Amino acid sequence: MSNSVHRPTFIGIHSRDSSTQVLYISSGCRQAMGFTPSYIVSKSAHDFIADPCNGDYSTVFESKGEDDADEANAYVMYMNLKTANGDPVLHRSTTFKCDNCVIFIGMAFPELPYQDRHELEVQMLDGAMKRMNVTRDKEAERANASNHQRAAARWRQRSETTYGQRVPLYYAQSRQVKVAFVLENPEATEVQAVEGVRRQNGPLVVFVTGSVGRLIDADTSDLMHFPFLKLVAPEDLLRVSKFFERLTGTPDVLFESFSLLQRPHVIEGDIVVADEQNTRVVVECLGANVQDGVALLLRKLRSEAPPTMDEMGNYLRPKVHEVDEDGGYMTLSEMISDDPETSDAPEWSRML
Repeated sequence: MSNSVHRPTFIGIHSRDSSTQVLYISSGCRQAMGFTPSYIVSKSAHDFIADPCNGDYSTVFESKGEDDADEANAYVMYMNLKTANGDPVLHRSTTFKCDNCVIFIGMAFPELPYQDRHELEVQMLDGAMKRMNVTRDKEAERANASNHQRAAARWRQRSETTYGQRVPLYYAQSRQVKVAFVLENPEATEVQAVEGVRRQNGPLVVFVTGSVGRLIDADTSDLMHFPFLKLVAPEDLLRVSKFFERLTGTPDVLFESFSLLQRPHVIEGDIVVADEQNTRVVVECLGANVQDGVALLLRKLRSEAPPTMDEMGNYLRPKVHEVDEDGGYMTLSEMISDDPETSDAPEWSRML
């Protein structure tokens, strides 16, 4: 895996609807695909998929209505992407699904010979943990709709795939707030101590979804080019810093839980809420690192009171990685570790 860290990589964000309009893409796309970011932004992601099944891509992220609770937040798939010189190049695509957009982490394999991929095969990394052949599923659904004249109902109530009955691993009791961040690469940013050891400057926010206002007391305009670590509760700064260090050493998706400050001091002149009085927002985070940035998908677990402090003034950090027993779902890290076959190995095609 060590060599894969140096492969051409990039982060993109596109809308979650059928248009798949590209909202953001990092500069790594120039090395991976040969296109400039300005050329790709505002175009459809479908336009850059070279496989004949490119129309199936957006259906992976369609909402399933009532059944959406056991769907995945993260997916891995392989597809050929178009390049500026006209040659398709195989990419491993890791995607995070947010409320209205999709984060796309692409890793290019330019040395591999071209192989036509007529079907879109997808692995869920969490949720129902399914291996899917999206192309075959769509064909089966069209056949069912033709036979029973209930196409819309079939699509909403899809409970089977080509590979058998779906067995979800968890059900969330309520719709969870999810926020997508894109940060500068931590290796390219300087870490400096501020206010002793309680605050650090680190990677800046370069993109954040509007749902952030439902997670903490801040909006997108406040957070652009703001140090992400200043949003983190002081007792979890070391944990998040180590998480960033782990991300820079692997191309894999990693998981961590930590607390954010509900009312971070983002705008100068605003009323400052002391850390020891600031409500904590506990989140579970999926993260992936590429050459020019870090993509994070945060899922709110709960809000809780600030932790107590010992006689020396140090926070007694709670075990935020343990979700409530009645939360109704397993943690993402538990789901990954419980299934050793979820690594994105080429053997998928032979197993399907």
